[in-house]
Amino acid sequence: MKLVFYMYKKFFTIFLGSLFFFVLVLCLTDLFMNLWEYISKNAKLTEVCKILLYYVPKSIWYSVPIAVLFSTAYMLSDLYAKNELLAVFASGVSLFRFSAPLLLVSLAMSFGLFFFEDNLVVPTYAKKVKMQEFVLHKEKSLNNDNIVVMSQGGRIVWKAASYNEDGMTLANLYILFRNEDKSFDCLIYAPFAIWGETVWLLPDATLYKKNGDSAFVALSPDESHLSMLNEPPETFRNNTVNVETVNTREAREYIVHLERAGLPSGEARSLYYKKYSFPFVVFIVVFLAVGLSGKTRKNVLIISLALCVSAAVLFYIIQMITMLMARFGAIPPLTGAWVPVFLFIAISCLLLKYAKT
Repeated sequence: MKLVFYMYKKFFTIFLGSLFFFVLVLCLTDLFMNLWEYISKNAKLTEVCKILLYYVPKSIWYSVPIAVLFSTAYMLSDLYAKNELLAVFASGVSLFRFSAPLLLVSLAMSFGLFFFEDNLVVPTYAKKVKMQEFVLHKEKSLNNDNIVVMSQGGRIVWKAASYNEDGMTLANLYILFRNEDKSFDCLIYAPFAIWGETVWLLPDATLYKKNGDSAFVALSPDESHLSMLNEPPETFRNNTVNVETVNTREAREYIVHLERAGLPSGEARSLYYKKYSFPFVVFIVVFLAVGLSGKTRKNVLIISLALCVSAAVLFYIIQMITMLMARFGAIPPLTGAWVPVFLFIAISCLLLKYAKT
């Protein structure tokens, strides 16, 4: 038991120091990437500091896996270099058994990181993005142009020249109604439409219906068709949501909105699955760190840092590739989010098999 407490004390001391270092690097990187824009837009120092403060939880979320990887690898390598693990191995304790308490801690941290991201990282990062857009004069308008939307399972297709958020209006609106078999039913044209709390109101609208094989007849829209025009204004807004700035519940609602509107949802869905896969990287990197430890007895700090940074960069590159493939439909979104995780599980198990014991 004393050995476990000794290991925990050594691990958490290194972990907190490395976490602070990686968070500082990420915050400074974000600052220097936007520094010229802050200066050109005459941003106040207090505003810039507030943006950085809002970015700290996100930086912690990114840094925890790297810090766990580094602290575990450095701790074990240091124990190797000082021959402290020789006594442990001589007593019949395997490297895996010796590292088991770290696996339990990393598993608990994985669950904690998920709730930390969903309840603290998401709202603070959203505030960071919003304030940064305000300071840099990049506020996004909800007005939209050239809109095409499908609703009610594709039975109604909307096409509008523009949407105006101030008055909640649509201009040059065409609404195509289709039958159950997706064949043409009728078409409504309205030069102007306004949201009336529950349905869209269409002054001066005209309904076109087939009269025979090729002729069309112009009629006044009937109540049965007008009552179906209840698609909310949010559907027509320029409301592209960054899934990283919303929690899992809001991300699910946004994906449902995209699918209902007939819009591509692959990228949003892959980012949604990433919310679940990324925290468990903390658990995986302990396996990786155990496998990487003991590779050298000299320059333990530098070697451990280099190995961990290389492994982290490799993971993020693979994740970026799989997420891009999921975004463009080459692979399913679930695969794009989880393939890097399972790949590194395999690599970690392989390294652990050939680790020095």
